[in-house]
Amino acid sequence: MVTATPSTSKKTVGARKTAAGKSRTGRGPDAVALLEADHRAVEKLFAQFEKARDTDRKKVLAEKICLELKIHTQIEEEIFYPTSRDFLDDEDIVDEAVVEHAAAKELIAEIETMQPSEELYDAKVTVLKEQIEHHVEEEETEYFPKLQKTDMDMKAVGVMLKARKGELMGQMGGGQGGAVQ
Repeated sequence: MVTATPSTSKKTVGARKTAAGKSRTGRGPDAVALLEADHRAVEKLFAQFEKARDTDRKKVLAEKICLELKIHTQIEEEIFYPTSRDFLDDEDIVDEAVVEHAAAKELIAEIETMQPSEELYDAKVTVLKEQIEHHVEEEETEYFPKLQKTDMDMKAVGVMLKARKGELMGQMGGGQGGAVQ
């Protein structure tokens, strides 16, 4: 599990306090919309990977997939999941998401040490895709709708998610994007 840095912990506590209001019309991205945009970006990368025939292209795409997923899981684990726990009666839905992240992170670590020419490389990327599809479906059909019925301030949390994502993209060498090329 990813542990929060002291500055992130303060931000998370602040989000919990700020998120108590119903103010959803403020400036900034909605947390759910931001996370769903990440889901769509990764889906596009997986589709590009499936079509790729060149091993160099596969490597570049797999690296992008892994980077996007590492950043996405980290912002969810540092900010979104802890904050949402304060507003949901269903602890199991959050716990399952954390466990699904752990499984995905194991595959990501394996993929990052491999080359596309190695046996099982494509299979591991395919299994990662299937795990992520399952995770996304549960988040978007169960977790997010439950959370959207609460008083959590999606704008305040979205601002924090966006800021942390920008920091992580810079630290991990992904620039400020997240855009699919």
